[in-house]
Amino acid sequence: MYKKNQLNFEYFVPTKLLFGCGSLNRLHEQTLPGKKALIVISCGKAVKENGYLERLEGQLSLAGVSWSVFDQILPNPVKRHVMEGAAQAKKEGCDFVIGLGGGSSIDAAKAIAIMAVNPGDYWDYVNGGSGKGLPIPNRPLPIVAITTTAGTGTETDPWAVNTKEETNEKIGFGCEWTYPALSVVDPELMKTVPRKLTIYQGFDALFHSTECYLHRAGSIVSDLFCLKGIELIGKSLVKAVENGEDMEARTDVALANTLAGFSQSLSCCISEHSLEHAMSAYHHELPHGAGLILICLAYYRHLAESGSCGERLITMARALGKTDVKEPLDFVKALEELLLACGVADLKMSDFGIQKEELRILARNARDTMGGLFEGDPCEIDEEACVKILEESYR
Repeated sequence: MYKKNQLNFEYFVPTKLLFGCGSLNRLHEQTLPGKKALIVISCGKAVKENGYLERLEGQLSLAGVSWSVFDQILPNPVKRHVMEGAAQAKKEGCDFVIGLGGGSSIDAAKAIAIMAVNPGDYWDYVNGGSGKGLPIPNRPLPIVAITTTAGTGTETDPWAVNTKEETNEKIGFGCEWTYPALSVVDPELMKTVPRKLTIYQGFDALFHSTECYLHRAGSIVSDLFCLKGIELIGKSLVKAVENGEDMEARTDVALANTLAGFSQSLSCCISEHSLEHAMSAYHHELPHGAGLILICLAYYRHLAESGSCGERLITMARALGKTDVKEPLDFVKALEELLLACGVADLKMSDFGIQKEELRILARNARDTMGGLFEGDPCEIDEEACVKILEESYR
């Protein structure tokens, strides 16, 4: 087995979590980490039109907390908005940050929390690519995460993924201070997520768990979260896609997402995420989950054929709900079946503007900007292997 000793591990997930239908209604009862919040939301309409911002504001009023709203975040959040949000937090005298929405809003909120109290540029502190990797001088503002989607697990991990547009670098960064102090996972807020986004987010949650399960640094504890997350996606994602009002299915997928966040705190993603980050760093309109879907079959086929993690792939196939499992490639077959059931087996890279001529550029970007994730792969995936995976995925 390629894994390290699974009984040697650290456990550190300091976030207080409110999980379950109606849990947003309990926010005002909590000890919030300040008296004035910067509420970070996307530039879209959903959070406002669905009444989620108004509900949050009502909870803050009950708690005696004032607020300022920053509503510029893109689906793939960018550094310039991090810096603008931090400037607003300073100007308004905010002493904590609330990320309300999907992973992009919460990830941006974490980065804003860093820069609201620290000098220089956000990329000064980022590790990887052109980031300087400097130590963070001052403890970031406390963070509250209220997720309205089930995809990233960012509500229970320290990671924030943002893009430096000038250099096409999309990099995950965080530290022990960027764990949310408090997170709310209320599946009732996810009823309005459109079908397509439910699919993309569900596959993102799935691959967080599969990658953490295959990472060399995984442990017996992270494995528990990973396998349960995979099981819940296999059980309920199709149901949530077919009927967004099915609260049992929505709750299962939300829990899978949150468990994946625990997994990412205790283990780590592998190079599948590096490859996707390169794709959406160049093509900002590509939803992260869709990018993972585009490459997943070729990626996991490569792992299966490497012979490096066969038993783990077999275990994942069973967890996903496949009953006739005999070999590692059966996990790829299980993925194919789930893609077909969700109606996304025909997604194409070209649909999102990706050209075949740029695949090597994307492969190099993945290794140059998020090369650290490759170190956890169960087998070596060099530049040529990355190109091969992308070429096999291309349509």
